[in-house]
Amino acid sequence: MKSVNQHIWRKVLLPQGSSIQQAISTLDQSAQQIVLVVCAEGRLQGSVTDGDVRRALLRGLDLARPVEEVMNPSPLVVPASMAREMVLHLMRANKIHQIPVVDGEHKVIGLHLWDEVTEPAQRSNTMVIMAGGLGKRLLPLTEDCPKPMLPVGGKPMLELIIERAKGEGFVNFVVSVHYLGHIIEDYFGDGQKLGVNISYLHENSPLGTAGAISLLDPLPQLPIVVTNGDVLTDIRYGEMLDFHLRHDAVATMAVRLHEWQNPFGVVRTEGIQIVGFDEKPVHRSHVNAGIYVLAPSAFEALVTGQQCDMPTLFERIQSAGSSTIAYPMHEPWLDVGRPDDLQLARNKYSV
Repeated sequence: MKSVNQHIWRKVLLPQGSSIQQAISTLDQSAQQIVLVVCAEGRLQGSVTDGDVRRALLRGLDLARPVEEVMNPSPLVVPASMAREMVLHLMRANKIHQIPVVDGEHKVIGLHLWDEVTEPAQRSNTMVIMAGGLGKRLLPLTEDCPKPMLPVGGKPMLELIIERAKGEGFVNFVVSVHYLGHIIEDYFGDGQKLGVNISYLHENSPLGTAGAISLLDPLPQLPIVVTNGDVLTDIRYGEMLDFHLRHDAVATMAVRLHEWQNPFGVVRTEGIQIVGFDEKPVHRSHVNAGIYVLAPSAFEALVTGQQCDMPTLFERIQSAGSSTIAYPMHEPWLDVGRPDDLQLARNKYSV
C-alpha cells in the first residue's frame, strides 16, 4: 500500500459541478481508478470510481450531465493519523483499493492506494490474441507484413498488447495466426525474450474470432481473455477479467459508447400529422470493442475448426440460457484498421 504524494493525488481532484465526461478524462489521465469531487474550498463532496462510470455508460447517461448524478456522496474516508494496519484492514473489509485522506474540515489532503500496479499478482489465465487477419484496408503496408506487426512507437502493435497484459500479471499467451503468420512466429518465438509463454494457433483458412479459439488444445480450465491483435487500448485486462468473475458470466464483451449526430433536423410524425421536431439529434449506442472474456463452458457452443464470429458465439450462449454481459469501457481505444487509424496510433505512442 502507498499514499499518493502531493503531486499525484491532486490529479484525481475534480471541481464540483464538472461533467461526467470530465470525470472520465480525469480517471484516464490519473490512472488511479478514482476521482474525488471537491468544492472550491477543497472539501470532499463525493467520489466517482471506475465502476460508477461504467454503470453510467450502461445506463446511457448523457456525459455532459453533472458528475453529481453518478458520484457517491458519502465515500469512506480516513484521517491522516490512522495507522497503516488499520487502513489495510478497512480496504480488505470494504473490498476497495482507494481511501481518501481528509483533515478535520473534510478537506482532501491525500489518498491511500492498494499498490497492485508495481507488483501485479501473476494470473494463470490464458490471453488469446487474434493476429491472422489480412489487413486489406492497410494495403500496401500489409503486402509483406501482417497487420499486428506494423510498428507503433518503435514496436509491433502485437508487442504493445503483450507488454500491457504482462504488466497486469498475464504470462500465458496464445496467438492465432494465418496471413504471414511465420513473420509473427519468427519475431516472438516462444515468448522467452519478453518473459512470457507464447504458443500459436494456425488457421488454415480464416475461422473468425470465435472459430479460431475452438482450435485450443487442451481446452482451458480457467476463463480466457481474447483480444483482436489490432486493438490498442488502455483497458486493464485484469480488471475486465475480475468483472467477469464477479458477475459469474459465461461470456463478457467490452463495449464502447458510440455517439452519432444526425446532420439534419428530424421531423416526428404520426400519419401525416407533424407532432414534433428534433434538431440534429444525437444517437448513442454501445459497439463491440473487440475484447472478450470467456468461461470454459463457452466452448460448449463451438465446433472445432468451424467458422464462427464472436457475436454468433454470444447469441448461442444466450440461446442456451447462460449469462452474457457487457463491460462498458471509458479508456482510450483505437481499432487500427485504416491508414488514418495507424497514424493516430503512431502519434499517441511516438517515442
